[in-house]
Amino acid sequence: MAEIVIVGAGFSGLCVGIQLLRRGIRDFVILDAAESVGGVWRHNTYPGVAVDIPSATYSYSFEPNPRWSRAFAPGEEVRAYAEHCATRYGLRPHLRLGTRVEKAVFDPDGHRWRVSTSGGELDARFLVCAVGPLDQPRNPDIPGLADFEGKIVHTARWDHAHDLRGARVAVIGTGASGLQVIPEIAERAARLDVYQRTPIWVLPKVDFAIPRGVRRLFRLLPPVQRLVRLVTTAASEVVMVLGIVHYSKAPFLVRAAELVCRAHLRRQVPDRAIRRRLTPRYGFGCKRPSFSNRYFPAFTRENVELVTDPIARVTASGIVTRDGTERPVDTLVLATGFKILEPGATPPFPVVGLGGVELGEHWDLERYHAFEGLSVPFAPNFWMMNGPYTVTGASWFSIIEAGTTHIVRVLVEARRRRALRVSVRPGPHDAFTADMRRRMRGTILAQPSCARSNSYYFDKRGEAPYIRPQSGLYVWRRARTFDLNDYEFTG
Repeated sequence: MAEIVIVGAGFSGLCVGIQLLRRGIRDFVILDAAESVGGVWRHNTYPGVAVDIPSATYSYSFEPNPRWSRAFAPGEEVRAYAEHCATRYGLRPHLRLGTRVEKAVFDPDGHRWRVSTSGGELDARFLVCAVGPLDQPRNPDIPGLADFEGKIVHTARWDHAHDLRGARVAVIGTGASGLQVIPEIAERAARLDVYQRTPIWVLPKVDFAIPRGVRRLFRLLPPVQRLVRLVTTAASEVVMVLGIVHYSKAPFLVRAAELVCRAHLRRQVPDRAIRRRLTPRYGFGCKRPSFSNRYFPAFTRENVELVTDPIARVTASGIVTRDGTERPVDTLVLATGFKILEPGATPPFPVVGLGGVELGEHWDLERYHAFEGLSVPFAPNFWMMNGPYTVTGASWFSIIEAGTTHIVRVLVEARRRRALRVSVRPGPHDAFTADMRRRMRGTILAQPSCARSNSYYFDKRGEAPYIRPQSGLYVWRRARTFDLNDYEFTG
């Protein structure tokens, strides 16, 4: 039995644990199905994996990392940073790794959660789901995929023992993961076919090795690195908030970003026909853009073909497109992303609240909603990090820290009042949800062109509840100032 169970040992779960310890709360456990911490960075180890925002923003504000080797840190360094934080902040005794959560059911009489895991059942007064959105790999629904007799590898579960040298490789998917892995495969494979459904907006990548002297400066004077973090975060905020969230007021910023991307493509790909197929037909911001200097040049190589004809089926030895062409394949790489806004993914396990209502099914039927992106009235003593209306233009770590601040404030207040049950009140919850849906109407995501983006921002209704249409600065302040009486403390 534990007072608090946190599910997920990625950066969200670790942050909750760190802040609980800082507030003197030690009765908690952190569960994770994996055998080590790091979450998405523990699972994603494909060639070329790296952060797609500047490294300076990719750390906790209270724990700057002066050891980043590049402006865009490689994935292994991010995973090592997670291990460092778990050790530095004393989280090891609270970790229960190799423990998969299978279901959580709220007991209204005992005001507790019954958490079923692969290692048995746990009782918890409070439950925090901190499993990141990029957790469950999505396999494409393509006829014949199960009949393929070659090697199938998903980018999120890379097989490093499998050698691609001299092989005929097909990559399905040209999102953020595909953009990073395709140039790496192109240099190893004898033949590479890239199957693209939707092109991606790509910005020039100002990447470079961080000099040892600069890293030493960051280590000796952390405020210098914090200043760099502030500048890069502010730049991201300007593009996201003014260009995407307030698109109706400043559409010129989106147009400017598109011009930069088109110029980048024009410089790197001389062939007009290929450029045309690599140019998105939706607005910048409808789908997550990325940075790369190597992605476009991969399509100029003689051993690489960009295939935009839809896939009809997979055979035992290749892929057939709708025009009838079959291309032989030895290794099939699925860069097809993750399950996000659907049952079984958000939340990643059944969460049964009051009246037997299961949260994932409820959201699927009734639209996604959560107070401040974290809690719903019918699931007392429960918060979900990275829930609906969570993602802003700020650093991912700023989002994590804002959510953690909100949750820990409520937990501390519950302890102060000796409350057995804590539930967000329907009034504040409903007002927040209505405000988010109203604000979404003025964003780029409400533009008709976004329907062509095939973006994971959108659910099956064509709504974008993944994004919070407010600035990261506002969310940071809101987490520290929202009225605690928006919650009902009872028991």
